[in-house]
Amino acid sequence: MEESLFDELKRYVGFGPSDESALRAFHPIAQSHFQRMAEVFYDRILAHEGASKALKGGESTVGRLKVTLVAWMHRLLLGPWDEEYFDLRCRIGRVHVRIALPQHYMFGAMNVARREMQDLITAEVKVQSDLGTLRTAVDRILDLELAIMLHTYREDLLAQQSRTERLATFGQLAGSIGHELRNPLGVIESSLFILKGRVGEDERVQKHVERISEQVALANHIVTSLLDMIRDRPVTLKPRNLGDAVNEAVAAVARPAGVRVHVEGVDGLEVIGDLVQLRQVFWNLLENAVHASSPEGDIWIRGRPSRQGVEVVVSDSGPGVDSSISARLFEPLITTKTNGIGLGLALVKRIVERHGGSIQYGAAAGGGATFTLLFSGRP
Repeated sequence: MEESLFDELKRYVGFGPSDESALRAFHPIAQSHFQRMAEVFYDRILAHEGASKALKGGESTVGRLKVTLVAWMHRLLLGPWDEEYFDLRCRIGRVHVRIALPQHYMFGAMNVARREMQDLITAEVKVQSDLGTLRTAVDRILDLELAIMLHTYREDLLAQQSRTERLATFGQLAGSIGHELRNPLGVIESSLFILKGRVGEDERVQKHVERISEQVALANHIVTSLLDMIRDRPVTLKPRNLGDAVNEAVAAVARPAGVRVHVEGVDGLEVIGDLVQLRQVFWNLLENAVHASSPEGDIWIRGRPSRQGVEVVVSDSGPGVDSSISARLFEPLITTKTNGIGLGLALVKRIVERHGGSIQYGAAAGGGATFTLLFSGRP
């Protein structure tokens, strides 16, 4: 059987069954100290200006993170140290990439945890023969934690850099094509205006002229979307009622009579943002949801306050997104629509991130798509 990456990392740091036994035996002694150790851990972080800034929300976020750290220490000493453990620790590395946490802070934080564990061993373990074994086990499990986080950090960072490079190339190409197409489209529109006045009563000619007009409008929309992707439009950040953006988007999106839109909890929620661009975000999400739910289905837009500010969940009763493309859903030119060009969600992500927020896709329970957006409620 081929060795998994986790097994390879265990072998690399020398972590084995004797370490597992030593850590489990230490857990009953250590667990009553976890809360104090979490206090020490975050006191050290908040005392360092650079490390403190890496925590979005600062002290207001620390209370929740202390609870998470205590849970982390329980699993650290109890295991099981299996593939689920590996996946859980990988998610921590991905969070570090998402919040752009410098790696040296991660090393410093792990060193605080190591020192606290080793000091606890010195103070609480009375059997001399157990000291060496336990110290080695703690060092190995923390080395394993670092190895997992650094591997995932590097993996996700390289993927992020690759996406950035692709976006830069796409931006150069889109800008060039967009500007070059504006001129011929303008000429076609001018000629079409003249033709419309001279087609007479021939219905077949009128029909074809209208078709040309529709396709020119579609081409203009595509060009505008391409340019929107690369254009840094000024963002006017002011306190806004999120309900205004959502309700205007709902009113603007055309939908079949069988598609029902349910809006809950957004009126009165305050976010810091640009009303026009926020409306564009919800218009694009609703447009996709209507397409997925047609000819008959339901769309839900639910808002609520969160620790970070405001959370909005947009979900639909459609078929959802195939897992083969869900990881690339926010990249340009990725689409599930037969006639789509794959710019809507890429633009949504760009706008949300320019507002200091985030957006994530997930499969809805029972099918359908769910998009979770987080916005800051503070300037």
